[in-house]
Amino acid sequence: MFDFLTYIAIAIGVLVLVLRQVNQYEEGVMFTLGKYTGMKHAGWRLVIPIFQSMRKIDMRVKAVDVPDQRAITKDNISVSVNAVIYYKVTDASRAVLVVEDFFHAMSQLAQTTMRNAVGEVELDELLSQREKISGRIRGIVDKASDEWGISVENVELKDIALPSDMERTIAKQAEAEREKRSVIIKAQGEVIAADNLAKAANILHAETGALHLRTLQSLNDLSSDQSNTVVFAMPLEILRAFENFNKKK
Repeated sequence: MFDFLTYIAIAIGVLVLVLRQVNQYEEGVMFTLGKYTGMKHAGWRLVIPIFQSMRKIDMRVKAVDVPDQRAITKDNISVSVNAVIYYKVTDASRAVLVVEDFFHAMSQLAQTTMRNAVGEVELDELLSQREKISGRIRGIVDKASDEWGISVENVELKDIALPSDMERTIAKQAEAEREKRSVIIKAQGEVIAADNLAKAANILHAETGALHLRTLQSLNDLSSDQSNTVVFAMPLEILRAFENFNKKK
């Protein structure tokens, strides 16, 4: 004869076998005799052993690293690209019934799509318009995975690796561009300085004695520092005056 405690233990054992917990972030896909019979939401759910089974699907957003993919750009440059894709299951029944392993399927789909997207653009566009290309990949993957009950939230290209010789070429190109900008800025500065000097010369030439006063001011500024060696430039007007004086003699 079984005592009361034995019956309690048997009852608890039966409950453990037939009750399954579905967490708040999960959905349970229910099968009865191998046939899909509905969904189970959060809480304790009855699952009769042998006759029934339930597969729980995590409905939270998942982040999947897409490993490095070797691809050839439109202008025949070999690059290595990796990315991360954010997606979530929106229909748990389709994620179970339509595709065998949606996690693996999403990774493979993202890899193939990323290689194709890289092959459709040139290297300059790949480097400068990363967000645009990421959006294009997201749209393709999202459309393809919609049948699986999966929604793609975002795709981010993490790193684009170039061959070492190409990196040196790009570095030289960037350096040449910086030097070009430097020369242009310096030339523009010289044009402005020359224009200001021409205006100043016109003003000094128009006013009698202005050039002499400016020379005296410059000498006064230089005399404040005794360590300076002063080279005095005599105005041409004075030299011409001496020339005229010699001619008269």
